[in-house]
Amino acid sequence: MVDTARDATGTPRPRFPGVKRTPQTTSRQTIGEYLIQRLQDHGVDDIFGIPGDFVLQFYGMLEDSPIRVIGTTREDCAGYAADGYARVRGLGCVCVTYCVGGLSVTNSTAGAYAEKSPVIVISGAPGVEERHNDPLLHHKVRDFQTQREVFEKITVASASLEDPLTAFRDIDRCLEAAVRYKRPVFLELPRDRVTTHSLFPHEPQSEPLTSDPDALREALEEAIRLINSAARPIIIAGVEMHRFGLREELLELSEEHHLPMCATLLGKSVVSEAHPQFVGVYEGAMGRDRVRHYVEKSDCVILLGTFMTDINLGLYTANLDPGHCIYATSETLRIQHHHFHDIVLEDFVRGLLDSNLKPVRRPLPSRKRPRDRPFRPRTDKPVTNRRLFARINQMLDESMAVIADVGDSLFGAVDLHLSRHTQFLSPAYYTSMGFAIPAAIGVQVANPELRPIVLVGDGAFQMTCLELSTAVRNGFTPLVIVLNNKGYTTERFLQEGPFNNILDWKYHRMPDLLGGGWGFEVRTETELDQALTAALANQDAFSLLNVHLEPTDISPALDRLASRMTQTL
Repeated sequence: MVDTARDATGTPRPRFPGVKRTPQTTSRQTIGEYLIQRLQDHGVDDIFGIPGDFVLQFYGMLEDSPIRVIGTTREDCAGYAADGYARVRGLGCVCVTYCVGGLSVTNSTAGAYAEKSPVIVISGAPGVEERHNDPLLHHKVRDFQTQREVFEKITVASASLEDPLTAFRDIDRCLEAAVRYKRPVFLELPRDRVTTHSLFPHEPQSEPLTSDPDALREALEEAIRLINSAARPIIIAGVEMHRFGLREELLELSEEHHLPMCATLLGKSVVSEAHPQFVGVYEGAMGRDRVRHYVEKSDCVILLGTFMTDINLGLYTANLDPGHCIYATSETLRIQHHHFHDIVLEDFVRGLLDSNLKPVRRPLPSRKRPRDRPFRPRTDKPVTNRRLFARINQMLDESMAVIADVGDSLFGAVDLHLSRHTQFLSPAYYTSMGFAIPAAIGVQVANPELRPIVLVGDGAFQMTCLELSTAVRNGFTPLVIVLNNKGYTTERFLQEGPFNNILDWKYHRMPDLLGGGWGFEVRTETELDQALTAALANQDAFSLLNVHLEPTDISPALDRLASRMTQTL
């Protein structure tokens, strides 16, 4: 997470390291006021959304609070923006109206649930007093419980704030669940309860999550034995090491005991890729051979906070022997074939750090960083996927955050060299197209000092591109690189057909439509080099590069996967 936030005037300030404690409420505090106060206590300075009649009163209350409301063009984009914000700041929030707004946010919420991104979804609802005799109110679907029941499947906690006796506790319960489990929560706020006062004083209560001491001791003993008996141990770090604030412990564990580190695709940049102990991104056959061989020859693989998903595992081309693995996440702990329960991930990681592990004497594989090879544009040479990402590598620095959408833009980004931790965001597990542009809005709101570099295919761009309107409206400056290969290239790789083709827009003309921003059409390497130089110099508005690529031109990572699968078929 970044270390800065803003005060009410927009001035950067240190972010409070923990959740602030709200004083005991008075009998005059309302449900809406308390919800806003608790959001602020948890470090939420900004909310994304679109107003509607069932949530207008709460929007008015937000307008009078220090929280800034960022209006978006669509509710699903508000959800993606809140997700991007949460991945940088630790907690995000989206606020929409009843059903037509809430149900539009379900897809982004499902992605946040799958990828452990804590987003608070607030939806307005018809007033409790309006519901007598089950009237057919606008936006209603089936009955008044439908929206909440849908969200119960894709959140870790939910509540309808109908009863002033329980509403204040429900707010605390849901916000604590989001912070504790790093997953979305849902709060439904009836419009006639926004200004309902508390009936008695209320003070937030919180119980820390603790491990079973005996289970923790036995798990650590077994893990330490396995690591110390290994000649070639390695850590594979996943995204939970960032989500749960364990990056420093991860670095200390690696540095003190000379343990080599890899990352997964979803966890890319959880540690700096310039770290001397960093080997690379492990993703089976999609990854580089030197990384794959190094990991798969290890006799003890320590997977910390890693999701064993098909994409993380290179579409299941990874070859990891469970008998040589320690697999620890916030939900499970498995050492070889033994399963342990009631162990908190933070306790296990800190236990390893405090243990007597012997130092590892294993040389790292040689690596030449891509940015060490200077990019020299070849005049009038058409841009290729490989050369595009080589040029992007040359420009990346610590002031940038890379947001990659689903498709070959994501696979191509695997080989980017990121020197800053938490510099890379992608929906690499849920893989919902259209994530990147609205998420980039959330990233820049969360940390204005970061400039988003958006990598997006033309298909994904067409889904959520109008969120660039929000960038123009608010003065945000994402640099958007559209990989224009005339359709869904990743799907073409799986099965060719006319259904993979889309209309070829003049993407570089988007600034003309929106009345702001800079557009560049790129066909050659010289044009690419010139456009990126100009876009980086533009600090006042968004820039968009329409990079023409051949439909059959795929990234090195996708090419490696295709080659590997061909060998095994």
